[in-house]
Amino acid sequence: MEALFGGSFDPVHIGHLVVAEAAAEQLGGTVRFVPAREQPFKRAAHGATPEQRAEMLDLAVAGNPRLAVERIELGLAAPSYTVRTLQALARREPGNRFTLLLGADAAQELPSWHEVEALPGLADLVVLARPGASVPRHPLIARVLEVPAVGISATMIRDRVRRGRSIRYLVPDAVRDYIAARGLYR
Repeated sequence: MEALFGGSFDPVHIGHLVVAEAAAEQLGGTVRFVPAREQPFKRAAHGATPEQRAEMLDLAVAGNPRLAVERIELGLAAPSYTVRTLQALARREPGNRFTLLLGADAAQELPSWHEVEALPGLADLVVLARPGASVPRHPLIARVLEVPAVGISATMIRDRVRRGRSIRYLVPDAVRDYIAARGLYR
């Protein structure tokens, strides 16, 4: 079983990794992080380029056989619609049925997604819910997995970098070094 976990990952942080690991474990498979070229619901400019965000993901998942990085969206037209990503993967990997991981917040927006009705033909939708999170009822959601709550956000990390504060233990050390070496989020 291969699951896809999409997002901005600007930057990837420990919360993303904890949730992906929990999903891989519960589903008995692997998780591919899919960095968005440009998310339709977050049209504000990213602090890092799509390739930089993919490189940070590579650093974050290094050494973990359950986690990988999928760059397919980086070559697709913007904005990054999930349906286009899944169609491109289906063309590249015919016969491979994916599980699409969604946070509870993304699941709330599901009715407004581009061509949402096509998703079940392309992947099984699984919602990742932190304890106590409100998960919407939607006929396209196949399963809900409970994952640990980690109170970290990419917005918080970018803000801490901008203010010259430490991000140690909020992101993997290699990601922290990458951010510092490239002067990202300053």
